[in-house]
Amino acid sequence: MCRLFGLSAAPHRVHATFWLLEARDSLAQQSRREPDGTGLGVFGADGAPQVDKQPEAAYLDRTFAREAKERRSTTFLAHVRFASTGGLDPRNTHPFEQRGRLFAHNGVVHDLPALDAELGADRDLVAGDTDSERFFALITKRADANGGDVGAAIADAARWIAANLPIYALNLILTTPTDLWALRYPDTHRLFVLRRAAGGAHGGRHLEHASASGRIRARVGALSAHPSVAVASERMDEDPGWRALRSGELVHVDDRLDVTSEIVVDGPPRHLLTLDELGDHAAASQSGA
Repeated sequence: MCRLFGLSAAPHRVHATFWLLEARDSLAQQSRREPDGTGLGVFGADGAPQVDKQPEAAYLDRTFAREAKERRSTTFLAHVRFASTGGLDPRNTHPFEQRGRLFAHNGVVHDLPALDAELGADRDLVAGDTDSERFFALITKRADANGGDVGAAIADAARWIAANLPIYALNLILTTPTDLWALRYPDTHRLFVLRRAAGGAHGGRHLEHASASGRIRARVGALSAHPSVAVASERMDEDPGWRALRSGELVHVDDRLDVTSEIVVDGPPRHLLTLDELGDHAAASQSGA
């Protein structure tokens, strides 16, 4: 299963260190069954997106997989990919950038010709081969049409896909220089959110999030003094504040770290794919096997 991690320290720009593949025991063994790529997306002081991504599996490039990536931003987006569609190419590696926004996805969408038809001329937004980037393009198209309301665009795009295309999951994180959105749909994969007070649950502590699966680790010293909100595919520490999103729930973290959420996709998709319907490669990408 692909791993998602998003973090907002809004309105503060903070310095963070990321390890996108940290496996203490056997990096090579874990990477052979999990990652086909890793990526980290942030925003510069001028608001320009900055993406650092590597499409090769970690066992082909241990240096890249293990090296610390130090970045400064208000929002952060990290992704570890197991390919379901599209080859191992930078164009197919998350996060993707469109209209100055960054996007990462965990799931599978089928019937890409129908999705391309819905995109129409906006298919030109898609540089690679993945269902994920097409999903992002549909969100971008909806946002262009509604005057830039990203939350409404996510909800509209997810509802259209759920009603018209076979899907396995549509879990996503989308970031701008100031805001973060996260959607869980349906309940195939988990997605968690944590509203962290300055210093954490016990006070006075920097942020140190580490994936139990040995994938993503993040350290942010400034968050000993500032609050933050994190979204992740799994609970990243023992903080009791982690909460699982409900199926169809869209969470929005704004530029003052205010958090709102609502159910934007109600009910099951028209065609919920099973692992057997995905094929061996895509099924492995979703099960982690």
